[in-house]
Amino acid sequence: MASPKTQELSGIQKSAILLITLGPEKSAKIFKHLKEDEIETLTLEIANTRSISQATKDQVLDEFYEVCLAQQFIAEGGIAYAKDLLEKALGAEKAMDVIGKLTASLQVRPFEFIRKTDASQLLNFIQDEHPQTIALILSYLSSNQASVIISSLPPDKQADVAKRIAMMDRTSPDVIKSIEKVLERKLASLVNQDYTIAGGVDAVVEILNTVDRGTEKHILETLEVEEPELADEIRKKMFVFEDILTLDDKSIQRVLREVDNNELAVALKSTNEEVQNVIFNNMSKRLAVMIKEDMDFMGPVRMKDVEEAQQKIVNIIRKLEDSGEIIISRGGGDEIVV
Repeated sequence: MASPKTQELSGIQKSAILLITLGPEKSAKIFKHLKEDEIETLTLEIANTRSISQATKDQVLDEFYEVCLAQQFIAEGGIAYAKDLLEKALGAEKAMDVIGKLTASLQVRPFEFIRKTDASQLLNFIQDEHPQTIALILSYLSSNQASVIISSLPPDKQADVAKRIAMMDRTSPDVIKSIEKVLERKLASLVNQDYTIAGGVDAVVEILNTVDRGTEKHILETLEVEEPELADEIRKKMFVFEDILTLDDKSIQRVLREVDNNELAVALKSTNEEVQNVIFNNMSKRLAVMIKEDMDFMGPVRMKDVEEAQQKIVNIIRKLEDSGEIIISRGGGDEIVV
């Protein structure tokens, strides 16, 4: 029986063949990065795959290598750069075939060239731009890059830019293309023709979680005056209950002195074992036993009640941080004076 050509195989069939070819150890590492439904689909396909000729395995491996190569080239210099290198390596027809497969599903992020630029240098390019333009650009950067830039902006511009990032939804590709042309004309062709989602509350939370405490405080205080509902939504996402794992033991013990034991029992109902252990290890054994018993006796609890109890504890943590009684570790270079 002749081996099927890779063109005749579906994407899931090729993926199954690739995993079989790579072997169980390498495949297990790949599975760690997949969703449950993807793992189930692939596992079923692998189970239904019988004999595979060496020729088919080689074809699938070659195709996989070519796609990986193309993705690497795109990351390094964009689609035009990738096309040029692939043509030299594979020939014009094969290069177009590989690029075509990728661009059907690949979204090349706008401002990709900026993501490789030093933040302090980038600041010189954009600091005099309109706040909306700065907000759009920062939305496509890593949180570390964006935090350096927003921290270096004039105080009156920081909150304005943060607000615009948080309230940003969809941006026209024409607008993105226009801004990219100003910053780097040669990358205008990389813009995806679909509307691109960027910004939003989560984006500004990531940035604020990384900036220094002074910048974060100034931005939030300004937003509380100008956009109180937005400021409240951002604050709620700034430190979630599970982030208690980032606190040191002394800080956790200080927080627990302010927390009602009944509230704590409710808050711990849906948390993982790691969070529970950190909490219980920072209280007396007797109290830990009491709270565990309360959790067992209370039975099922509405998720809304759990979230409210957790939010009360988060509010206590934020209040203690504001008063300087505890320190929340962050990536923006807060200095601890000892």
